[in-house]
Amino acid sequence: MSLPNQRIVYLNGKFVPEDEATIPIKDQGFKYGDGVFDTTRTFGHKIFRLKEHLERFERTLKYMDLDPGHSMEDFQTITEEVVNRNLPLLDEKEDYWVTQRVTRGLSNDDKTAWPDWPDATVIVECSPLPLSSRAKFYRDGIQLITPSVRRVAPEMVSPRAKTHNYINFVMGDLEVAAQNPDALSFLLDTQGNLSEGKGSNIFIVKDNKLATPREQYVLPGVSRQVTMQLCEELGLEVEEKNLDLFDAYNADEIFITSTSFCICPVQSINGRMPFVSSCPGPITESLIKAYVDLVDFDWYTQYLDRL
Repeated sequence: MSLPNQRIVYLNGKFVPEDEATIPIKDQGFKYGDGVFDTTRTFGHKIFRLKEHLERFERTLKYMDLDPGHSMEDFQTITEEVVNRNLPLLDEKEDYWVTQRVTRGLSNDDKTAWPDWPDATVIVECSPLPLSSRAKFYRDGIQLITPSVRRVAPEMVSPRAKTHNYINFVMGDLEVAAQNPDALSFLLDTQGNLSEGKGSNIFIVKDNKLATPREQYVLPGVSRQVTMQLCEELGLEVEEKNLDLFDAYNADEIFITSTSFCICPVQSINGRMPFVSSCPGPITESLIKAYVDLVDFDWYTQYLDRL
């Protein structure tokens, strides 16, 4: 019997309560991290840029040669249905993360015990955004630390693919948490340039000009692209280029972008605080306001209200 008031998950053709959304222990997504995913969020309970997220999802599926047995139109319909079914469980001041996942399912050898399991495991699920735990970052700014762990290089596995294999991010998070539980890790690439955090891109502001790492070396975030479009609308110059810690330590402002953070100011990197004394800085603040206007929802206040 299912527990009451559970969120509903889509799993391989069925909408089921979370405690019934079970997969075989030999699923290759669990055994090898052989799976892909993408995540968007809602603003005021409305899904944001689902089409763009699913386009990136499709590119990763193609890169991984992974056939989900669903079209992107199917995923859009399923995602919207999952959100609609779960909205009654959500407080009016909260919003959801919404995620699509596909793994390679079971190998032929492992299908003996699960003969009816499909060739790919398909999951669409949602969970409330961690608004309370992240509210302080909008008041104080995020502390970033670059761990010794480096981001996987493009000649190994493309960082542009959003796969289940996040071990280098996990190891980076563990190293940083041991130094400062309030800080987030931000990985350098194998050449010592800034790359990305676990789900976040970075922007540096210097002399009213913005720069962000090149797409070849990072996951091209949808929020990153939104921010670049907002820069163009505001008449701000933004360049994709290699950035190292020298650039970071000499920045006027730094902020990160992600699906959940949208735009969030950075307080320090490796304990260095060379940035403007106000939080957020003037350029970051102008982009936050533009982002709020774009989505027609004040997500910035939504975070601050949780302090």
